[in-house]
Amino acid sequence: PYYVDINQDLFLEAYLHSSDHNLVLFVDTCVASPTPHNVTTVTYDIIRHGCVRDYTYATYYSPNKHVVRFKFNAFQFIHSNPSVYLQCELVVCRAYDYSSRCYQGCVTRSKREASA
Repeated sequence: PYYVDINQDLFLEAYLHSSDHNLVLFVDTCVASPTPHNVTTVTYDIIRHGCVRDYTYATYYSPNKHVVRFKFNAFQFIHSNPSVYLQCELVVCRAYDYSSRCYQGCVTRSKREASA
């Protein structure tokens, strides 16, 4: 566990351990949950499908393509325990493959029409 006060900036860094210098790392989704076992039902989106959902989220420059750095403000779920559990999904892509997920950025899913 990592203990922080409410509204304190929480800084995170993810590092891809690989000798292949042609790989790049991308933060696709980070969600917070009040329980460690259920990060699908009651969640708070910090970033989803590359789209920032929390206004306190910010990315930081890294000279290494294998490292992503970001921050957001710590918070507490209303009427629940004081712990918040974070789960992030990261994507690894080939560097300079501009058709890959890493270079698409924010992706909004289109809704399908209901047929008669």
